Amino acid sequence: MPFAADNGAWADYQAKRDFDEDAYDRFLDWLAAQLTLPDFIVLPDIVAGGQASLDLSMRYLNRCLSLAPLVLIAVQDGMEHQHLEPLVGPNVGIFLGGSTEWKIARMQDWGAFCAALEVYYHVARVNTRRRMYQAIAAGAHSIDGSSCSRYAVTMERLDHASRHRDLFAPRLTYLR
Repeated sequence: MPFAADNGAWADYQAKRDFDEDAYDRFLDWLAAQLTLPDFIVLPDIVAGGQASLDLSMRYLNRCLSLAPLVLIAVQDGMEHQHLEPLVGPNVGIFLGGSTEWKIARMQDWGAFCAALEVYYHVARVNTRRRMYQAIAAGAHSIDGSSCSRYAVTMERLDHASRHRDLFAPRLTYLR
């Protein structure tokens, strides 16, 4: 079963606390000792943190690449294509994070960027059918969201929405 390793930055952001690098380092140590490694790892980030977030991510790039075949840079408010273009490739993709408003406004744009460079594209916090359709239309390869684990009633609706085909987008993988 495919699985990914996120970094906990969204929970820190919601709790109004700084990203806990010590806890993330311990998590990576634990992950390295596992028999099964994730399909991808999301590099540490600072929600809506722009360049500071990218700097934090880059400090962990090589270590995370040693643990998974793919790592994703969480793009945040203030990041632009020219900041990421020299960094992405077959083993480094994009995780669309950021503030909700920024993420929705830029989802299509980052999807086009990823498609043009043929890099993996993941959209975070997809918890509604509408957001699922937006992610599919933007060409996301995968999405995540906590809705199904928090509200079982949403599982059937989101599962059905994930099967929606967009004529211009690849098939979406929903990580539960």
